Amino acid sequence: MEESIPSALTCSNLPPQLSSFVNAFVDFCVSGLFFPNSKPNTLSNPIPVLSTHFPAPSRLVAIGDLHGDYPKSLQALALAGLIDPFSFRWTGGTTVAVQVGDVLDRGGDEIRLLYLLQRLKLDAAHAGGELLTILGNHEVMNIDGDFRYVTPEGLDEFKQWGRWFRVGLSMKRLCSDLEKPIDPFRGIPMSFPGVKREFWEGFRSRIAALRPDGVLSRRFLADNPTVAVVGDSVFVHGGLLQRHVEYGLERINEDARDWICGLNGRLSPKNMRGRDSVVWLRRFSEGFNCDCQHLEGVLSMIPGVRRMVMGHTIQEQGINAVCENRAIRIDVGLSKGCSNGLPEVLEINGGLNMRVITANSLYDYRGKVPEVREGERHGLALLLSESRLKEVEAAA
Repeated sequence: MEESIPSALTCSNLPPQLSSFVNAFVDFCVSGLFFPNSKPNTLSNPIPVLSTHFPAPSRLVAIGDLHGDYPKSLQALALAGLIDPFSFRWTGGTTVAVQVGDVLDRGGDEIRLLYLLQRLKLDAAHAGGELLTILGNHEVMNIDGDFRYVTPEGLDEFKQWGRWFRVGLSMKRLCSDLEKPIDPFRGIPMSFPGVKREFWEGFRSRIAALRPDGVLSRRFLADNPTVAVVGDSVFVHGGLLQRHVEYGLERINEDARDWICGLNGRLSPKNMRGRDSVVWLRRFSEGFNCDCQHLEGVLSMIPGVRRMVMGHTIQEQGINAVCENRAIRIDVGLSKGCSNGLPEVLEINGGLNMRVITANSLYDYRGKVPEVREGERHGLALLLSESRLKEVEAAA
């Protein structure tokens, strides 16, 4: 007796699964990582719901700017006990970690880092922890189409992403019953006068990926807060002034989210532009004589907050504090595209006890955050030469 043949699996009854499979296929080809329940990235994706305030965890970790350096980023994450560098899985348990922005530019592993951080966010949530990534000035610049700090390696990575993404589009178009995917490359120029021809495809892919409502900006950056308050610490890439707090931290986050999702024009929000914006400010992260009085005023306006943790300005002497530990500066320039510094991370236990965890085997320092004052050295600063107490000049 002939066996009955089950009904054929066709595009008409498998469009969601097919689209999910194609997305997972492209993800793996681009990053080497699989994501559970991969969904199509379309304009119908819901607007992310952002949180600004988070409860105090028992263990809080802060990591500075990564700038497209995948190996050094893995070192920093492993140093903090957050990741197994071989399996790339979360090992931080219930730890809450904050990465203070500037994942993009200056390196050649920008997309790989975006994928890695997203995967770790999912893993952390499953383990009862959390990984927060906030927006830096280089994310804002790229969404704005300012590619001054991209590298040839970075452009090549985006070109390769663009090729795989087009493969995915072609695969989806083979199924007539699948909703026609939107082509993110539509309307982008084919050539760029003044740019070498070999970089044109990288530029096109970078624009398609990162412009407002771009494929990668919406997927990986739209739910990143610009300001995050975790327990008694406020995290921001550049810094906060009193006028920023008066405007509203939630409004700053929502303005950025709406802009990245393509709902707020092409130009970045006003609080993210200019030297005194939240992603560009250096008033509390540059030099020794900071405006501690203004900082105290800012912190007093945010209930329960006792310190501001910032990246953006490279601290060649390592993670340090000013203004009686009210301003913590954690950008150590670890990327090869910056100063190729040794990874360091900040750990805050119970909201009070802070320590620096460093990869510097010469010092093997695991003590409190050193507070550095002009003409006076404490903690880690005692181990460093005077020449290393000068910050590295960094225009952006």
